[in-house]
Amino acid sequence: MDIVARSIQISRKPLAPAAWRHILTDWGTGAIIPVMTIVLWQLAGSMGWVSATFLPTPLSIARAFTDLLVSGELIHHMGVSMGRAGIGFLIGGVLGLVFGILTGLFRSVEYVLDPSVQILRLVPHLAIAPLIILWFGFGEVSKITIIMTGSFFPLYINTFMGIRNVDNKLFEVARVLGFSPYQKLRRLILPAALPGILLGLRLSLAVAWIGLVVAELIGSQSGIGFLINEAKQNSNTEIVFVGIIIFAIVGKLIDSLFRIIERKFLFWRESYKG
Repeated sequence: MDIVARSIQISRKPLAPAAWRHILTDWGTGAIIPVMTIVLWQLAGSMGWVSATFLPTPLSIARAFTDLLVSGELIHHMGVSMGRAGIGFLIGGVLGLVFGILTGLFRSVEYVLDPSVQILRLVPHLAIAPLIILWFGFGEVSKITIIMTGSFFPLYINTFMGIRNVDNKLFEVARVLGFSPYQKLRRLILPAALPGILLGLRLSLAVAWIGLVVAELIGSQSGIGFLINEAKQNSNTEIVFVGIIIFAIVGKLIDSLFRIIERKFLFWRESYKG
């Protein structure tokens, strides 16, 4: 049974109590600094040490969050933002995975594609976003394109490097066993490159979320970025903080989700044991 099949079987099993304790311990340890910061922040605001316009208290931010949630406005904008990020990530991620596999497997494809991809990879989001908006306007196409371009490169790079770093001894084993090219790809190359591919997925989704922020802040009529822009124009600092905190929390949840996925699929690696 190959590594991928074993990984899928393991992923279907519920997490052991020790694994849950490990996750809760990580979250508890990581929450120490944020909790202390919030307490000091609330104390400073309540004592009048900091202006509420400059830095509203956590309780006033929580009230603004509750009002948006009750009105349904927050759910609407969250749904729009998540949809944009998901579509952009799906398109960019699939293209990055396919191009990474092709350039990793075939030197001729690498020589043709990789130099151009490496040049484009170094262009920042903020530099290319105005050009994309000039081409496609302020509609959904421009926003999804910005997200797509950001999510493409991490998965491409990590897939490419993951395939190129496969141990040559494994190819010798495949030759002895008489693997066909498809078997070699499915049972040898992709499982061995899986750590790099999963890392690329994790980074691509994080960059897609950052690209969403750029896209919605530049021009949007809905979404969390639009909520922040509208609050800025109305000098509503509480809602600006609500938007920023939502971006931060969702980004952290995405990263934590992929850490769990890595732990379940890469159980055979020494760093994920225990």
